[in-house]
Amino acid sequence: MEHHRSTSPQTLVPLLRALPKVELHRHLEGSLRLSTVAEIAQAYHLALPEDIERLRPLVQMTPGDDLSAETFIAKFGVLRSFYRSPEIIDRVAYEAVADAAAEHIVYLELRFTPLALAREMGFPLAEVADWVLAAVRRAEADFGITARLIVSMNRHESPQLGEQCVDIAIERMDRGVVGVDLAGLENHYAGSPFAPAFRKAREAGLAITIHAGEWAGPESVLEAVEELGAMRLGHGVRVIEAPSVAALVRERGIALEVCPTSNIQTGVVKSLDEHPLRALYQMGLLTTINTDDPQVSATTLTNEYLVAMQHLDFTLEDIKQHVLNAAQAAFLPAAEREDLIRRLRAELDPARQASSTSSSP
Repeated sequence: MEHHRSTSPQTLVPLLRALPKVELHRHLEGSLRLSTVAEIAQAYHLALPEDIERLRPLVQMTPGDDLSAETFIAKFGVLRSFYRSPEIIDRVAYEAVADAAAEHIVYLELRFTPLALAREMGFPLAEVADWVLAAVRRAEADFGITARLIVSMNRHESPQLGEQCVDIAIERMDRGVVGVDLAGLENHYAGSPFAPAFRKAREAGLAITIHAGEWAGPESVLEAVEELGAMRLGHGVRVIEAPSVAALVRERGIALEVCPTSNIQTGVVKSLDEHPLRALYQMGLLTTINTDDPQVSATTLTNEYLVAMQHLDFTLEDIKQHVLNAAQAAFLPAAEREDLIRRLRAELDPARQASSTSSSP
């Protein structure tokens, strides 16, 4: 096996940055640029530091932070106070897509939580969704990236609100919304009350991803798959604890949206060297690599690939396979998904693509 623990980041980073990438698990609310947050704090005279370095520990995981779900989620409590106007929501959505394009993400599924964006100012949820969609469409055109949206809801909120979010998603399927998501503390709140909302989403043709197997164990994954109809799992790493559940996930072709740095910061996994991503991949599960919340975690997708190479002995070929895995799991119509896979194969391995083209009849 080709090992990369000793290869310097200076060598690997340019190589990884240049790769065409696919990201399936990135939250808009965890993607705000620190510079934008500082500008908003200043413009709206929020009771927060306007200096980036003093603001940083309030909205980003920093050295010395307790590695726990509570610490991580607290950052979002602060961030919710920044969504003060339609213009701000437009700006942060546009910048999130721009930042993805800047690291050569060619296909992005960006999830957003309408209530998180609406709560501070009491904006109507449907209007918030429209502002996000309009900003993302502009950024797609400006940066040559394909971006689709997933409407997310939280377990601690009411199933009625969940149904409202599903309706918002269904009404916008012709404008780039491809799926719905359930997030939040699975160790405290069951997903089953949301089953009717997710059934409605499925029947309308929306795809379903569920945060499970992160803060709770394999039983949460079973609930996500069997009661909520999950086609992908947000994180899902704790399926490693139950071989029978892992086998079920593998047999059904349910992709895992793995976010290594986030898993360390929220205390799901003790260290990067102990992360189960490699074991899950070797077991034949459809694993993908993602950032979760790039600004809260102070990471990039390039960095997540680097982490996999330096801590989990992934080769460059393993990373390329994960890009293709993510394309295979994309919530796109079959023809568009096949086009994306073809394009990525050609870019990731031009020599092999050329030889297979020249040898075809």
